[in-house]
Amino acid sequence: MSRIGVKPITVPSGVTVTVEHAEVKVKGPKGELTQHIARELSVKQDEGALSVERPNNQRRNRAQHGLARSLISNMVEGVTNGHSKKLEIHGVGYRAALKGKSLVLNVGYSHPVTIEAPEGITIAVEAATKVAPATVTVSGIDKALVGQIAADIRKVRKPDPYKGKGVRYQGEVVRLRPGKRAGI
Repeated sequence: MSRIGVKPITVPSGVTVTVEHAEVKVKGPKGELTQHIARELSVKQDEGALSVERPNNQRRNRAQHGLARSLISNMVEGVTNGHSKKLEIHGVGYRAALKGKSLVLNVGYSHPVTIEAPEGITIAVEAATKVAPATVTVSGIDKALVGQIAADIRKVRKPDPYKGKGVRYQGEVVRLRPGKRAGI
């Protein structure tokens, strides 16, 4: 039995969930999200709670059971509170700035790198101080889209394993490798 799939999803007040065939729509104060789930699964609505059920214990149904529950739970969380990811920019002269809705990164290349924010995603930049590095916050209601945009920003300049400079998630630990002179 799937431990995640069995857990019920609590639906807060102000959030409406509609289930039609294999499509789940969640509407809340921050927006509306739609997700297709496997046709074999059924979503049942009780008083303030949702539950995802599977017809049998076939491997595919077991795999889709927990996935569908997680996706629906993330949608409910997104339309009520939203999702966000924070990235830090480490390095001398590395900067981030907003230009309209797009993020402009100066991270050691001969040109600035521009990343457009898709609809539903907001990007905020906190300037670097002497104590803390520059922080970029990506937020929105769709968890997968927030994570993808954050990964795209990190991919511009991954953390360097020798000096530690680059773009990293907040709280990410970069283990520094010793240089070639360390063994002498």
